[in-house]
Amino acid sequence: MCIYRNIICITNRHLCDIPFLQRIETIAKKHPKYIVLREKDLSVDEYNKLAKEVIKICKRENIDLILHNFIDTAIDLEVKNIHLPLHIAKEEKSKLKYFDVIGISTHSIKEAIEAENIGATYITAGHVFETDCKKGLKGRGLDFIKDVANNVNIPVYGIGGINKHNINDVLKSGAAGVCIMSEFMKDKI
Repeated sequence: MCIYRNIICITNRHLCDIPFLQRIETIAKKHPKYIVLREKDLSVDEYNKLAKEVIKICKRENIDLILHNFIDTAIDLEVKNIHLPLHIAKEEKSKLKYFDVIGISTHSIKEAIEAENIGATYITAGHVFETDCKKGLKGRGLDFIKDVANNVNIPVYGIGGINKHNINDVLKSGAAGVCIMSEFMKDKI
């Protein structure tokens, strides 16, 4: 469905009310821009095993999968898409040449510019709105997205507290798209 073309699904298996791989199948059928397998609490071996299963689903549904944080696992599994926190992207800069799609998480204009300069093909910028993932921290707001988008030449995806009710506000602020976790994991979008 074209409604999902600007949405990146960020996973969190702990939020699912059904088996995680079943949820991934449901999400893949909706054809979001990407699925980012962000299960950073797993060991390398656990992540590798899970990634192999998610790769099968994404290939079957013709969805681009982005592995998160586990850069060597992505290389070993021949996944050409990676998303990293900025500090890891800087540490692993020499390995970035392997990837076609490089997402980097940013939280300021300075970080966004730095991410672009080290090779990001897109960035996430956030958190935009208050979210349970960042309890007690005020969202940076729509002006933040506008400012980041105006200072880089790569796609900016808003992240944090974004749902079906505020997607359009984020897009109107200059974002190429948005990242959504909770609503995908709970099948509310």
